Amino acid sequence: MIRLDGQVAIVTGAGGGLGRSHALLLAKRGAKVVVNDMGAGADAVVAEIKAAGGEAMAAIGSVTDEAFINAMVKTAHEQWGRIDILVNNAGILRDKSFGKMDLDSFRLILDVHVMGSVIPTKAVWEIMRAQNYGRIVMTSSSSGIFGNFGQANYSAAKMAVVGFMQTLGLEGERYNIRVNALAPTAATQMMEGLMPQETVDLIRPEFVSPAVLALVHADAPNRTIICAGAKSFEAARISMTRGIHVPADADDIAEILVERFDELIDPANDIVPHQAFDQSKLELGKAGFGPGI
Repeated sequence: MIRLDGQVAIVTGAGGGLGRSHALLLAKRGAKVVVNDMGAGADAVVAEIKAAGGEAMAAIGSVTDEAFINAMVKTAHEQWGRIDILVNNAGILRDKSFGKMDLDSFRLILDVHVMGSVIPTKAVWEIMRAQNYGRIVMTSSSSGIFGNFGQANYSAAKMAVVGFMQTLGLEGERYNIRVNALAPTAATQMMEGLMPQETVDLIRPEFVSPAVLALVHADAPNRTIICAGAKSFEAARISMTRGIHVPADADDIAEILVERFDELIDPANDIVPHQAFDQSKLELGKAGFGPGI
């Protein structure tokens, strides 16, 4: 049984839907929880946690408000002495095909999902480094990883937080800070009216939240993307093919790429790079300069 006794967790966008489910589960497993949201839902979730015998505090405000987030983290740290877990869950949708989408809608989605993950993470980062412990979860989406019609803004934001996760996982490793991502399938307020009730019943938020628990416990992985929905769980990986090498004296490189394209994209023996420089190591190795990977 995974227990979080004595730990302090912050969950953004936790007044309903996935965030509420995450907060309730973390509290059930012993964590003290900061329930952040823009509205009164945060108070209602805190009341639920307290009624079940847990500890929680509400923090009503936007994840894009740096002063508010810093004050929220300071209050929690002063009251409970540490911050162990951050779940960046807050989000909104402004779906339209790209041709019909105005740039204000694009900027808003990036602000809420990307900066709304960066600002809380920045606020807890030094605390986690100082205590030599931290667990952070970014909320990505299959829309970001694989694309989805009508969600260019949302897709861009959700892939951005994956890159953010990858780098923070590298930078935080020496401080025992592990950073992972969740790509959920769940019926939330953002999806109301989009699917039949029998489908909604299969993709309830509480069927996703166990993945969060698996990503924040003491032996959690690092830099892992878990897809979750309907009590099913998968891992998404960003891989690189072995590809091809074109001789240095070739003048028709583009034509060779086109001719050998199937070989270029062949997924056999794919590599999952540990960091960005692995691409260079692979390419230089194939060119005869270095060991490759």
